[in-house]
Order: sequence, then structure tokens, then C-alpha cells
Amino acid sequence: MQVVADFESPWAMTFLPDGRLLVTEKAGALLVVSPDGQQRTRVDGMPAVSSDGQGGLMDVVLHPRFAENRLVYFSYAEAGPGGKGVVLARGVFADGQPPALQKVETLFRATPYVDGDGHFGGRIAFAPDGHLFFTNGDRQKFDPAQDPKATLGKVLRLKDDGSPADGNPLSDKGFLPVVWSYGHRNPLGLAFDPAGQLWAQEMGPKGGDEVNLILPGRNYGYPVVSEGDHYDGKAIPRHATRPEFEAPKVSWNPVISPGGLMVYTGTLFPQWKGDLFIGGLSSQALIRVDVDGTRASKGDQWPMGERIREPEQGPDGAIWVLEDGRRGGKGRLLKLTPAR
Repeated sequence: MQVVADFESPWAMTFLPDGRLLVTEKAGALLVVSPDGQQRTRVDGMPAVSSDGQGGLMDVVLHPRFAENRLVYFSYAEAGPGGKGVVLARGVFADGQPPALQKVETLFRATPYVDGDGHFGGRIAFAPDGHLFFTNGDRQKFDPAQDPKATLGKVLRLKDDGSPADGNPLSDKGFLPVVWSYGHRNPLGLAFDPAGQLWAQEMGPKGGDEVNLILPGRNYGYPVVSEGDHYDGKAIPRHATRPEFEAPKVSWNPVISPGGLMVYTGTLFPQWKGDLFIGGLSSQALIRVDVDGTRASKGDQWPMGERIREPEQGPDGAIWVLEDGRRGGKGRLLKLTPAR
């Protein structure tokens, strides 16, 4: 484990083609960081964010054709009429002194905006066919996860310009045309595996953190069913009692408080190719989930001694990890390689 850098409440990272990283900090900074962590520069042109509670600057992802179009996609919480919500935006990366995002545009806003500072979701993943998937948390409002006229508690499928993708599975069933799946609580991890399957993890209530295989049009049950219960102790029926809802492939009780999610495809750890890696917040762990086709099961759980917000695969197959940097955490960037 190599300590590469230290940040103020980092949230997400992605690698540029030359090996540098883009790192988001919760308060609103997007940073360009050298692979050795010795150089970091703040990117100009970022919008203001609402960083109260669980809000802030969140995910950052490159367009699949970044080498041609230089497009960087990011998500953040903003305050607006009626409350707060999560925003999907993009800008053109200009690698100058200082670097900047130019022509920043808002592509999508969650609906509705509501009061409170929790459960924004905000994860972004590009599908192999170029479509963009975007998570919206339930905003701690429960029922919107089942509401066809809200994007809250949903996984969305968009074109790369933020408009609804053609052929979404629920648009002829009264749902908003962007909805791909629903009945989610707070999906904070989203990634495609080498077979093109979409995996997500989400924070459960009191117990019941989940890994789900995201399938078109499926209802994942929250808040009608869960593998956990409400924080006030009120019981929630389990998925097994309602087979019409899609059950998680893996769940945890007690919770791990999952942060980011990645699918490992590198060669430094060939025994884990195709497996999921999850950052554990309250569990202060890096968690591996073993994937076998459409099945998944618990693998390793390595204690890290700090809240882990995000794992990411580096260009050489190393596993890079961001500590959360909140609740007394350090906020470091770590590089994990095989023991010699």
C-alpha cells in the first residue's frame, strides 16, 4: 500500500489517458493530480455546489471518446426552487495553465427537488453501446422510489447529451422516459462488467446494504421490501416475501455502508478479474464480491482503518483507493499492488 496524496473529503476519481487523475472533493473542487501525487492543480470553470450533509461535488467520468471530444461528465448537488437535487453536467477539458472545463452545460436534473441533504445517488457509468447510466437516490423520502413520475430512487438511461435514451423499458407504462429500473434507496456505485452487465450497490436502511444486477424495467422493491429495517426499528418485509421484486445478489447485515464500486479487469490481480470492489465507509474496509456470470457472492473484506469512499482501477491494473476524509478520516489516495 503506497500513500500517493491527501485530499479534503474526496468523493470520486478517474484516470486521464496520460495516467494523471481527476479527483473530486466534496466541497466543489475538481483537481488534476499527477500519478505520483506531487502535483495537483484545481480545474477552473466548475459550478457552485451544495455541499451540506451528503451533498457536494460527486462523480467524475470521461466520455468513451474523450480522446476526440475531451468531454468530462460530473455530478453534483445543487439548491433550487423547492429544495435540492442532483445534477448531471459535462464540460470540455482544456489542459492549460490552469486546466479548465469549458462550455459547461447541465444535461439532467433529478425530479422533484426536495428538502434535505441525503441520498443524492449521483453515480455515472457509460455502457459499452455509449448510453449513459445515472443514479438518483430516494432523497430519504421513501415513496418516490416507487413513483413513476419521479426520478428519485431510480437508475436512469440517457443519451450522452442527457436526453432520454430510445427504447427505455418503462416509458410505455406511465414512467418518465429516462427510467431504466426503480425501487432503489441510495445507489452509490455503478459499473459495467466485461460481459456488458450493469452492477450497482446501494446503501440499505438499518441493515440490508445491497449489490444488484441492474436489469431493464425491474423493480428492486424499496421501500416496500428490503433486507434491513427502518432506523426507528419498524420492520420492513424481506424480498423473499414478495417475489415480484428483484432481490439483491448480495446483502449485508450488519452493514458495510458501501461507497464507490468498480469491476476489476486488470492483470496485476488475475484471480479477481471480473469481480466487484466496493469501498466500505462505516466498515472501514475494501470489499471484494466474487462474480460468476449473473451470480455474486461475498469474497474478501480487508480492514483499512479508514472510511473508504471510492476504489478505481489504474492503467497498470493497480487498485487505487480514496479514503472518505470525513468523520475524522484522512482523505488519502492509496495505490494497492501485489505483495512482493
